[in-house]
Amino acid sequence: MGVTRRQLLWAGTGVGVAGILAACSGGSGDSKGTTAPGADAGKPRTGGTLRVGALGRASATTRDPHGTQANESDYLILALAFDTLTVPGAKANTAPRLAASWEPSADLKTWKFKVAQGATFHDGTPVTAEDVVWSLKRLRNTPSGAARLPGIQADNISAEGTDTVVVVSDYANAEFPMLTRFASFVMKKDTKDSELDKAPGTGPFKLDWFRGGNARLVRNDKWHGGPVHLDAIEVTMFETPQAMANALLAGQIDLASNAGAVAARTAEPRKDIQVLRRPNDMAMPIVMRTAKGSPFEDVRVREAMRLVADRDAMVKQVLSGYGTVANDILGTGDPAFAKDIPQRARDLAKAKRLLADAGFDLSRTYQLVTTEDIAGLAESATLFANQAREAGIKIEVVKQESGAFWDKTWKTGDFYTTYWGTNDSVVFFASKTMVGEAGQNEAGWNDPGFDASYRKVIATNDPTQRAAALGELQQIEYERSGYLLWGMADGIDLAAAKVQNLPKLAGYGRVQLEGVWLS
Repeated sequence: MGVTRRQLLWAGTGVGVAGILAACSGGSGDSKGTTAPGADAGKPRTGGTLRVGALGRASATTRDPHGTQANESDYLILALAFDTLTVPGAKANTAPRLAASWEPSADLKTWKFKVAQGATFHDGTPVTAEDVVWSLKRLRNTPSGAARLPGIQADNISAEGTDTVVVVSDYANAEFPMLTRFASFVMKKDTKDSELDKAPGTGPFKLDWFRGGNARLVRNDKWHGGPVHLDAIEVTMFETPQAMANALLAGQIDLASNAGAVAARTAEPRKDIQVLRRPNDMAMPIVMRTAKGSPFEDVRVREAMRLVADRDAMVKQVLSGYGTVANDILGTGDPAFAKDIPQRARDLAKAKRLLADAGFDLSRTYQLVTTEDIAGLAESATLFANQAREAGIKIEVVKQESGAFWDKTWKTGDFYTTYWGTNDSVVFFASKTMVGEAGQNEAGWNDPGFDASYRKVIATNDPTQRAAALGELQQIEYERSGYLLWGMADGIDLAAAKVQNLPKLAGYGRVQLEGVWLS
């Protein structure tokens, strides 16, 4: 269901609002959109409690690291208390976390991960390869396990000695370590479901208490990843970005995570508030079903719809300028993102010709289904419908309640909006949403050429061969996929002036708070 998709990605705002985790980096101000009140705060200081606001609903709270996290607040708490094997990094897409290193076999089917030296659970017991194996098998056996660990069977995960985990894939996959960034939380072997509330993690903070979606976590002085500056982090759950931003402006919390453009506009004049903008944070594409029988089955129709969009206007109006124009290729933050593919511009004349050539029925009214799960999503649908009218296309925007949308429309609808927040990897999106067998193939796209390019990408470590295959993959996506990606929204966090060294990477990089300190 949709929240599972969001857990994987919003880790990218995985929880829909985000997949995880980016390494902490930088201070409180830079040249990329961070407003930094006051002077340089100097060297990190130890102590203090950081009060964080995060989005969520009381009815959807969970304590299961391998379950469905519909709340950003739950994901934040779990990410502070539990480590994944790897995390996104600032210099490379994949950086070490609980796994200190990894190495593939020559055929790229077998991967060996070394557990970080000195890693222990919060109860003091050492982390062993058996704990990791048990955790990965538990993850693989969840309802969405095949999507989280593609190509991996539970029986093909084993331990080699006390500190090495061996994972054998069904096919060559040079990108497998990247896939362990998002849901591979490591738990103690044989943890019972009834013990999840008290299960010890390995992360930089230990759970002190959890009540109704709110929590307090205290510093783990023995964390293998290095010193942690804060004494504690208190997480407060808010149901709306507005309520969370209001609490920040009133001094009730110190950090409003993923507060959105409206809150940013309100906070910009305040000298005592930092506005942190994280580029390439979230995609809000329009999905056109490509399967037989859909009005968008013909590639010419999909191209026409992409030519209808006035991308500059959508970024300005929907995102209030807190974003950038996109080019119908997901994974815009990837260092290998194709910059030589021409930016698609609005061309109503060509769109009309393509529709006529394809015999597209302009007498019909087409429903574009959307939700109000995140700010701007429904507005993007309405604005696009107005733009499409100029090409003679009649679109009715239908707002659907969130639960009904993810149960009834997502992955099956002909025309709908969606959103993703893990945008630092083209391959990640290809594996999750576009190859023919992808478990979350939103557009029902089955393109043998695309699948072949994807297999070339993941089957090689050679930089030249990978670059060529990745360029081919993106060109095909640009020309034929079921996505109309008009823009990328900035991630926006608001923080009090005293909060230093906030993480700056897109998506759920914002949950990596172990490097934060208070001046």
